[in-house]
Amino acid sequence: MTTRPNPAKPALISDSGGALRVVAEGVPSAVRPDLLWDDGRRPVAWLHIAAPGRGTTPSAHSWCQCGRDLFAAGQARALALVTDHAQHRTSCPLRNSQEGKAA
Repeated sequence: MTTRPNPAKPALISDSGGALRVVAEGVPSAVRPDLLWDDGRRPVAWLHIAAPGRGTTPSAHSWCQCGRDLFAAGQARALALVTDHAQHRTSCPLRNSQEGKAA
């Protein structure tokens, strides 16, 4: 009968003078990627549309970190604000770098 070391206890390394092993036998030692990584992107502009149903007035609210804060009530004005918000996304100085552009 052979005696095997207990895998739950650190084994001794014979050639290093009794130093403890850092990883148990059979355990992968590769570092796993961090699942909570951050790629640096942050929301800059928001659009909230409320269309509750029949007999009520739809509304839209558009705001941005550059200081823009607009509100519209009514179907025609809310649709116009949605279009304006989409246009603002292409011209906002926080979303689009102004470096290298002609003055």
